[in-house]
Amino acid sequence: MGEVLSQNEIDNLLAALSTGELDVDKMQDEDKKQVKNYDFNSPAKFSKEHLRTLEIMFEHYGRLISTNLPVYLRKNVQVTVASSETVTFREFTNALSNPVILGIVNFAPLNGTIIIDLAINLAYAMLDRMLGGSGIPLEKNRDFSEIELIIMQKILITMTQLLRDPWKNVIDISPVLDRIETNSQFAQVIAPGEMVAIVTLNMKIGDVEGYVNVCLPFFTLEDVMDKLNTKYWFSTMQEKHDENYEQYIESLIRKVEIPIKAVLGRSSISVEDFINLQVGDCIRLDTKVDNDMDIYVGNIRKFTALPGANKDSYAVRITSVLREEE
Repeated sequence: MGEVLSQNEIDNLLAALSTGELDVDKMQDEDKKQVKNYDFNSPAKFSKEHLRTLEIMFEHYGRLISTNLPVYLRKNVQVTVASSETVTFREFTNALSNPVILGIVNFAPLNGTIIIDLAINLAYAMLDRMLGGSGIPLEKNRDFSEIELIIMQKILITMTQLLRDPWKNVIDISPVLDRIETNSQFAQVIAPGEMVAIVTLNMKIGDVEGYVNVCLPFFTLEDVMDKLNTKYWFSTMQEKHDENYEQYIESLIRKVEIPIKAVLGRSSISVEDFINLQVGDCIRLDTKVDNDMDIYVGNIRKFTALPGANKDSYAVRITSVLREEE
């Protein structure tokens, strides 16, 4: 049922028509439905239901990236799903610029591969962060060096391995990063006219923001298309309790390597004495043998301990734990 106008609205409408503010022909044109041409040579093989299911799966994938990448980058990472659409592979590759960072991923046991397209500014920010910088991208794009590609390969391998968990409700996959391409012309993994689904993720590393496009060819997903619907996906999804999530986070933290050092003591000597040091010389420290040593975790003084030995190795025995306020 159409909207009923009040008498005041009718009077205003008639007045606008009489003064020429409204054009009847223009209003009729606006009411016509917009028609979109359908290309029967390239039928849409991904339905809205398929794309919606992929968005849900990659929302999970984005949360995994937000949890795991900060371990390497030591910076906050936020990932959200921006959009999903169906295009031909030709349209996807034509939209790419050079240089690019394309991860060609073998999506075993499914046939074929998928492509992870990482925005250039994100790649430069990751490289700057991994090499000790603050995570600032380059102002002008350039080709990647061999060392930089090796570092990016480590990042993309991590991102590839994280694909397993979101897909386990559809199929158990074992994705493997085949190679990295920096030229879109060498990433022709399927025919140009084949249909692909593009899931776009918005990634933010600190203040740097860019897109990650995941290209999923229909040829690769054809065997599991019937399972790419929310009804099937939710029916097979197992609820995860908070306890399991905490255990998962704890297992990730346990894998992080941190430096620990034990400080026997400190001393000040002249440069001349330092140059003339020989084997067997003694250096007087500012601590006694029976005094506790300071144990540092990173640059934080965390424990005190006594020196000792364990078999053929030097060791320390923890005597106290220092809290942050101490």
